[in-house]
Amino acid sequence: MQIFVIVLFMLVLPILSIVRDVIGGIGLVAAIGTWFVFWGVGWRLVAAGFHQITRPAFTANDIFNIKDPNASKLVLEIGFGNLALGIPAITSIYFPQWVPALALAGAIFFGLAGIQHIRNQASSRAEIAALVSDLGISAVLVFYLVWFFLL
Repeated sequence: MQIFVIVLFMLVLPILSIVRDVIGGIGLVAAIGTWFVFWGVGWRLVAAGFHQITRPAFTANDIFNIKDPNASKLVLEIGFGNLALGIPAITSIYFPQWVPALALAGAIFFGLAGIQHIRNQASSRAEIAALVSDLGISAVLVFYLVWFFLL
């Protein structure tokens, strides 16, 4: 299920939305920023946050391989943080001026999370999927930010 959600929010839905916008006359890079923030940061983090709040043991056990039941307390707080970043990213569809700031926050969050998965020597399928998707979305967001601020 986790890989399905990652592929849906990090590839399929953003690409379909970008193609629709570009066909409609919106610039490619602007569409990339809008839709990767909306789907990749927003819905991905809201889905993860909701899952972490409702099933914290899954994240502790299956993602981080931590068997201690007390880890659920930390996973809950991770879920709250994911919701705190994800909800404004979804809302950015109504406030396009928020997209660059949320792209920056998302690039930092996903970049650091991806680096941490490397440091953890990701070995489970779930953690490898998280590593690849985290670094991938971070790279897309950095590309968008470089274009937005420098070009």
